[in-house]
Amino acid sequence: MLTIQAKLIFQSTEDKREVLDIMRRWSSCARFAYNRLLEGKSRNELKRELQWIFNLNSRYVDDAIMKAKSVLESCKERGENPSKVIFGGRSLFENLKKRHINGKAYKKLQQEWQERRKGNLYSRGDKSKKGNLNTRIDIDENGAVLRINVGERKYAYARIQAGWKKGKSREELLEAISTCGEAYSVELKLKNGKVYAYFTIEENFPEVVVTKENGVIGIDVNAYPNHIAWVEADGNGQLVSYGKIPMPELTSGSSDKREYYRWQYVHEVVGLAEEKGKALAIERLDIRDKGKRGDFSGRKSRRIRHGFSYKSLLDKVKILAQRKGIQVIEVNPAYTSVIGMLKYAPQYMISKDVAAAYVIARRGLGLKEQIPEGYMAILKELDADELEELKEHVKRTVKNKQLKKRQLKEIDEAIKLIKSLGSEPGEALIPLDGTSVNACSESYKLWRVLKVAVVTPLSPGKVLRDISVLKGVLHSGQVGRPG
Repeated sequence: MLTIQAKLIFQSTEDKREVLDIMRRWSSCARFAYNRLLEGKSRNELKRELQWIFNLNSRYVDDAIMKAKSVLESCKERGENPSKVIFGGRSLFENLKKRHINGKAYKKLQQEWQERRKGNLYSRGDKSKKGNLNTRIDIDENGAVLRINVGERKYAYARIQAGWKKGKSREELLEAISTCGEAYSVELKLKNGKVYAYFTIEENFPEVVVTKENGVIGIDVNAYPNHIAWVEADGNGQLVSYGKIPMPELTSGSSDKREYYRWQYVHEVVGLAEEKGKALAIERLDIRDKGKRGDFSGRKSRRIRHGFSYKSLLDKVKILAQRKGIQVIEVNPAYTSVIGMLKYAPQYMISKDVAAAYVIARRGLGLKEQIPEGYMAILKELDADELEELKEHVKRTVKNKQLKKRQLKEIDEAIKLIKSLGSEPGEALIPLDGTSVNACSESYKLWRVLKVAVVTPLSPGKVLRDISVLKGVLHSGQVGRPG
């Protein structure tokens, strides 16, 4: 789906008043429909009734029922109580109930609450009506105009202030949408007294011509420092080349500026795949806590990751690659950094981020990651008592409270895993000799235990930065233990 955001500039005060009024009625209709759906009423039962109550045409009412139904289904999928849904946002509602907020701050919250609750309008597209009947884009000599149906044969008009998107004028894209004859949906939202429009149309992507048969380029996106690590692998999974794309502009600046630069970096990534004729392998977007993969945590890291927008970047990679006919493979993100750091970083003397990108590339090809013999020798000799000693050492020596807490948690998890595998951990671990896209979660336990057994003793109380020390461990199967 292609979505374009724009601000509406009304040609008259009366037009804006009419639009705000129909947004208020439509929002009330959607809330009313939601409550009736909870009572078990059907769409057909509601449609005629709501037209009369809210003085809306059948298309607007049908769209309101559809939105209400989608909220209800989404709530059920998340396992939440549908009767406790708050239109306008629960967090805002809870803030408004706090007694210590008053004055201008309270009025601002109240305005935002009212706008979210009452300032909405959604109109689905219809190809048989050449786009959208209730909210139609018209093009004149001065640019794009949105014609909004506010009553029986009555329309309000607003100039579309679109700006730029992906190096093209948004008005050019809106013109293309309005003339292509395809259905496009329009959603209006009220923010700070201004009305914004979101135009959405389904894109028809070309046939995929660049596939993983010739190999893939795996990418690992990192929030601190801001960069994309990439690795080129051939069809057999062998390392061909690698590099990094720094992204300093994503740490500051306006949201529009960061959005512009995200597209620039995405064009660089997809251009790389296009040049080398290889598919792209990326992490699946349901990863929940990207922050734990890096060296930083806390308020500063959260701020960096928020402005960085990991998901937005990968979404753009998928969209642009599909437009170029390049295959995009999404892989399980679990333990890509750990496997990369332990196995490939010392083997090829590359950074942890590049090594993680290599693991992603290999997963994109469906290859397994077998544990090297040196590491397997460590696992064979490892027992819970040894990890208990390591735990006590961390308690005594590590000063950083946050890092100590994380390391102790990892050690406790490793101890539980070893105990769950029986009295002979080495024998129990041997059959689980790899981690792959198709492997069950049990196989990841090896890497969790291995990280604790190898990395923590070498670098208690600090992040391991000198990966070269792992090279000897990788081949010898011996790791220094804390005294």
